[in-house]
Amino acid sequence: MTDSKYFTTTKKGEIFELKAELNSDKKEKKKEAVKKVIASMTVGKDVSALFTDVVNCMQTDNLELKKLVYLYLMNYAKSQSDTAIISVNTFVKDCEDSNPLIRALAVRTMGCIRVDKITEYLCEPLRKCLKDEDPYVRKTAAVCVAKMHDINAQLVEDQGFLDLLRDLLSDSNPMVVANAVAAISEILETSPTAQQSLEMNIGTINKLLTALNECSEWGQVFILDAISNYNPKDDKEAQSICERVTPRLAHANAAVVLSAVKVIMKLMEMLDPHSDYITMLVKKLAPPLVTLLSAEPEIQYVALRNINLIVQKRQDILKAEMKVFFVKYNDPIYVKLEKLDIMIRLTNQGNIAQVLAELKEYATEVDVDFVRKSVRAIGRCAIKVEQAAERCVSTLLDLIQTKVNYVVQEAIVVIKDIFRKYPNKYESIIATLCENLDTLDEPEARASMIWIIGEYAERIDNADELLESFLEGFQDENAQVQLQLLTAIVKLFLKRPTDTQELVQQVLSLATQDSDNPDLRDRGYIYWRLLSTDPAAAKEVVLAEKPLISEETDLLEPTLLDELICHISSLASVYHKPPNAFVEGKASLRRSLPPRSQSDSLGGEPSSQAESPQAPTAPQATVIPGADSLIGDLLDMDLGGPTPYQQQQMYQQMPPQAAPPPMQSGGMDFLGEGLDSLLGGGGGMDSLGGLGDIFGAPSSNSYVPPVWLPAAKGKGLEIHGTFARRNGQIFMELTFTNKAMQPMQGFAIQFNKNSFGLTPASPLQVQSPLIPNSTASTSLQLNTTGQVQKMDPLLMLQVAVKNSIDVFYFSCTVPMHVVFTEDGEMDKKEFLASWKEIPTTNEVQYVINDVQHNADTVSQKLRNNNIFTIAKRNVEGQDMLYQSLKLSNGIKVLAELKIQPANPNFTLSMKCRVLDIYTGVQQAYDTILHN
Repeated sequence: MTDSKYFTTTKKGEIFELKAELNSDKKEKKKEAVKKVIASMTVGKDVSALFTDVVNCMQTDNLELKKLVYLYLMNYAKSQSDTAIISVNTFVKDCEDSNPLIRALAVRTMGCIRVDKITEYLCEPLRKCLKDEDPYVRKTAAVCVAKMHDINAQLVEDQGFLDLLRDLLSDSNPMVVANAVAAISEILETSPTAQQSLEMNIGTINKLLTALNECSEWGQVFILDAISNYNPKDDKEAQSICERVTPRLAHANAAVVLSAVKVIMKLMEMLDPHSDYITMLVKKLAPPLVTLLSAEPEIQYVALRNINLIVQKRQDILKAEMKVFFVKYNDPIYVKLEKLDIMIRLTNQGNIAQVLAELKEYATEVDVDFVRKSVRAIGRCAIKVEQAAERCVSTLLDLIQTKVNYVVQEAIVVIKDIFRKYPNKYESIIATLCENLDTLDEPEARASMIWIIGEYAERIDNADELLESFLEGFQDENAQVQLQLLTAIVKLFLKRPTDTQELVQQVLSLATQDSDNPDLRDRGYIYWRLLSTDPAAAKEVVLAEKPLISEETDLLEPTLLDELICHISSLASVYHKPPNAFVEGKASLRRSLPPRSQSDSLGGEPSSQAESPQAPTAPQATVIPGADSLIGDLLDMDLGGPTPYQQQQMYQQMPPQAAPPPMQSGGMDFLGEGLDSLLGGGGGMDSLGGLGDIFGAPSSNSYVPPVWLPAAKGKGLEIHGTFARRNGQIFMELTFTNKAMQPMQGFAIQFNKNSFGLTPASPLQVQSPLIPNSTASTSLQLNTTGQVQKMDPLLMLQVAVKNSIDVFYFSCTVPMHVVFTEDGEMDKKEFLASWKEIPTTNEVQYVINDVQHNADTVSQKLRNNNIFTIAKRNVEGQDMLYQSLKLSNGIKVLAELKIQPANPNFTLSMKCRVLDIYTGVQQAYDTILHN
């Protein structure tokens, strides 16, 4: 009889019987009882009451019984943590058993018991197993280290397990090496602090490459993934790794092939794109990718999603393999659609005839979704290959003649795009399109047809009748169709005003008076006012020349594509999303392709940092100094004006005769209302708070803080703001403007969790009530004791402001310099020791362009913003400044600023244990040195 009998019992009072059997002297009876307990546990019954009795059965030589008891222990140890401690002695004993299977079983179970009390007792047994003579025990122990690190990371690091794990990379057994690599990768994903202990170097990589040939498939995948995270120091090293990884492309396992492709795709970035070696690699990459398409449909789909990324990055790899992407009749729909997408990406002038013939065939298939996509693909071909546009349009017209409803509708949608791409070229076919008006029932097709009629109304004699036919059921139409119809009729009116006045009045009335859709109402009002006040301006706006549409509208954004190339053969490459978009709590470093190796790069060394931050493209924050630094330090007089709050304080302290005249109340100026009031009044102050004439400094415009909450989103409340650091405290400077018609009061503010734990130190104080057309400024002190959660981007702060009208939400960027603390100055010895301790892979280098300062003024400017110069050296005529700073969360950053004589471009090198903060610190440097 099989073990299924254990799952069929439904007796009551079974726990007592099992308890008696578990304490029986007969080994067979005891084993049967444990099997019944496991069966009950498997079907969801609570058998935790038997915990002590089952654990007592651990003292046995029977391997099968021991496995069952360990299985039970893994399931219930967390809920019975106090009792589970009695099992520790058995683990210690089993880890020294003569049978390697029992030793491995014990160490595997140890890693699965997630109880802090027990974990520290298991350190010694685990240490012995990591040095065990049997490779099976060692490979199991390697995985156990990763599991224990997940339970108690600090304990694992303190006990030196990371060093033991790194030693396993040199093990003679390839499976031990593979498991060690898997464990290290897991630890590095969750703990950036472990990077120093587990840093990869070329020696380690060579050991991994040696073990690669003898590992199982999954071992090879782990090793290849680890190699893909390593950035070689130069192109020779990259080429050497490529040569040793290339044979994996011929492997039978699809996961190994894709992992090898990932490594090669990353390393190709470092090689000279015009070299013969790159040409050879491109030729070698095509066959394995093509071979993957002869596997099962599920593997084909995964391969196709990865190929889609590869083709976007390097189209030349598969440019000669168009035929393998032709659809087979028995392909599942998800494979067909993906093949179709790749076909369009590979289409060029040389193969367009072949592709069009295929697509025309696909348009006669029975699968509606596939036919729709095929018709759209013909339109995409027309837009992509101009020489074939006429042939594509002819093919679309043939398809329209079939009178198949969904084919006609898709054809009209893509023809609209073709008209946009090639104006005044194919409009002769409009008459054919108009014949099919009655068959259109899908919103996108109806909207496209309406756009065509409105855009080319002067060529269609009965355009008014056609649009009027759509107007009859205006209220029942989709919002997309209503918006398009409104615009089309206004276009028609501007082109033929005499006979369409009634029509335009009718549609404007429907849009503004009878519609609940705010978008439609707003557009209706805008058109109505434009037409009634300035028809010439309306003509310029509505009939403006439209920009041409791009060839590829669905390409991934380049930085996202580079990141996804680093995640080939993972779920990210299938979803086409970065891991943190679909894995909850995923906070790993964002991967990016390595920079191309350049022998003449700055400092004579190429960047070797694996996860280098990209150069910032976002607008940089402006550094606002405190009032004390403005007056006390003449070197920083060019940093810009005081904050609105400081200006308001200055005005209050001025004698009445020197104060600026009050704002004149009156009608609201929609184009310029409130700009002066945001700065505390008129233009009577210069950027130095009225001190410019004393110092002979030229006057400049006052600093205008950015708008955080526009009045349109704040129901009339407009908020400008910025951040400042004064006397060791962070302040949020806020200016509230009431552009509504009613007073506002009851102001309050709250922050979401953020990267630096910023939170208000006191309630928000705003003059109340804030009457219409008035402005109030306030300075809110912040502290860093709030809840911390890593944001993306790192410096984003999400804010909620409440008043008597509503609660409003907005986000702003905290400039990094405000979290630089006053105690960030290191002594020289500490600086030197820290610089050596931080791995070289953590070093990044930036160039700060066009700085008009020398070494002394730079040091002073940076010191005023809590970036301290530790030492200064002159090497071969260039000044080297060694600097340190400290963030409010305790993270220290070390920097080297290289200043060459007569060269306004400074080189900034930084080292830190936390890589995410580099971009913010570099922006702070850039802003301080340019203000």
